[in-house]
Amino acid sequence: MDFKLQTIRFNATEKLVAYIDKKMAKFEKHAEIQTCELTLKVVKPETAHNKEASLHLTLPGKTIHAEKVADTFEEAVDLCVDIARRELSENKENRG
Repeated sequence: MDFKLQTIRFNATEKLVAYIDKKMAKFEKHAEIQTCELTLKVVKPETAHNKEASLHLTLPGKTIHAEKVADTFEEAVDLCVDIARRELSENKENRG
C-alpha cells in the first residue's frame, strides 16, 4: 500500500505523524488497497471544530472517501478511519 500524507496551513508534529502512522497501519492487512491518501487541513484558525481530515483509499475498481471536521486532528482521523473500515467490510461482504 502506498501512503501519502499532506498537511495544509500547518506543520504536523512528530507525535501527530506517529499517531497517523499507527492508524494507517490498520489498513496494511487489506491487500486490496492500492493507495491511501490523508489530507489534514486547518479550516478556520482560532475556532472550534477547525481540524479537517480527508481520507481517500483506492481499491481495484472502487474508491473510498471519508471527510470529517473535529476539534483535534486525532479525532478527525479516527472518524475517517472508522468510516473507511466500515466501507471496507461492507465491500468485502458484497464480494463474498
